[in-house]
Amino acid sequence: MNPKETLENLFQVVHQYTLDIADDNHRVVEYKSPAELSRLIDFAVDEEGITTEAFNKLMHDYTRYSVHTGNKRFFNQLFSGLNLPAFAGDVLSILTNTSMYTYEAAPMATLIEKEMISTMNTYVGYEEGDGIFVTGGSNGNLIAMFSARNRMFPTSRFEGVASNGRLKAFVSEHAHYSFENAANILGIGAHNVVKIPVDDNGRMIPQELDLAIQTALEAGEIPFFVGATLGTTVMAAFDPLEPIAEICKNYNLWFHADGAFGGSLLLSHQNRHLFNGSQLTDSFCWDAHKLMGIPLISSALLVKQKGTLQSNLSDINTDYIYHNNSEIEDLGEKSVQCGRRVDAVKLWFAWKYYGRKGYEEKMDHLMNLALHAETLVNNHPDLELVAPRQSLTICFRYIPKSEKNIDQFNFEVRETLRKKGLSMVNVARLNNKLFIRLITSNFESRKQDVDFLFSNFIETAVRLEKNQLSEEIRINE
Repeated sequence: MNPKETLENLFQVVHQYTLDIADDNHRVVEYKSPAELSRLIDFAVDEEGITTEAFNKLMHDYTRYSVHTGNKRFFNQLFSGLNLPAFAGDVLSILTNTSMYTYEAAPMATLIEKEMISTMNTYVGYEEGDGIFVTGGSNGNLIAMFSARNRMFPTSRFEGVASNGRLKAFVSEHAHYSFENAANILGIGAHNVVKIPVDDNGRMIPQELDLAIQTALEAGEIPFFVGATLGTTVMAAFDPLEPIAEICKNYNLWFHADGAFGGSLLLSHQNRHLFNGSQLTDSFCWDAHKLMGIPLISSALLVKQKGTLQSNLSDINTDYIYHNNSEIEDLGEKSVQCGRRVDAVKLWFAWKYYGRKGYEEKMDHLMNLALHAETLVNNHPDLELVAPRQSLTICFRYIPKSEKNIDQFNFEVRETLRKKGLSMVNVARLNNKLFIRLITSNFESRKQDVDFLFSNFIETAVRLEKNQLSEEIRINE
């Protein structure tokens, strides 16, 4: 391989990608079916390698046929946008290729992660908090439940949990599925995660939580963990922290807040009320790769009490890595991982570049985009808001005049837009209704990008409805 030629080509690919996502006429995806893509690209790894020229072409092909999540009209998932300062930080992280277990191996990254954890703790309200970067929100929820189990049964890390009785965890019925996975991994069992009913706004009902805990106690079970959600996956709802915290205090339960989606709104003063009571939690999960535009993955688990994470681990006797550094804490000594990416670095570069004020303005902009989308739905006679907007997600659907299967109709409209690459939104279900889930998570998106989505969505829906009506008439004749 010619290093100079390959690097120059890589820079061209990056440059072209940034130009493409800034171009209003560029598609979100150049859609190909799996069969078409397999014909275009040789995915097999052969006995012999390929030439530098062929390798360079593969780099171009990869970006060409991938979904351009940096496009301002990508509203499909909870991550989107291209944050160039964070991108630069990620490139430098890959270039230096270090691991986060010791200061010796990662001096810059260690100080950066400590600073990011400290900064994020101030927003949550943990005065003497701690934390660590993890491999995603799901892993953060797992470590939180892990911490709760070990606080209630300190010897379980050595002796297991089989003799401790049936443990019970409690989350809202709209909570992320990772809580059940965590219970499975920890040996607690997914069926021992109790789903608490939510109100019409998708928020956990505290009275129902209290009742469920009492029911478990009366059955001889052991409640130990409550997980609130700050930004549910479907409705982006925020559970009420203060009344839940009071219940957890009454029963001496670990109180965790899953802010993987919504946590970044802490940066906005005008939206800080959504987090009232966050300082009362024992742990808090925050995904910076959602809303802050940081490349995947950049997730932190914050804990209120220092020493919590270290006490999760069994005895560490690895003098080949840890040398009792008296100058600074080696972060690996509170992580369940050994090798760990320096995911805090890209967040630090972005936060240093934009500053606290810059990110606050971006969070406010995202909320204003969501409000604009909600207004468009409410003002159109053929669009229906399926659920009240809670924050950054708009749940809506088109109501055709002649179509009986509204779910299938909306799915077909969405698929048409996706395969044309005009805009990308996702679908979800709520109360047995399929609907469009639009998420305003790219702070580079503008109101005209939201307008573009709705214009194409309605135009496609009208055309599809007309075509279906014509087909029905033809069949009846």
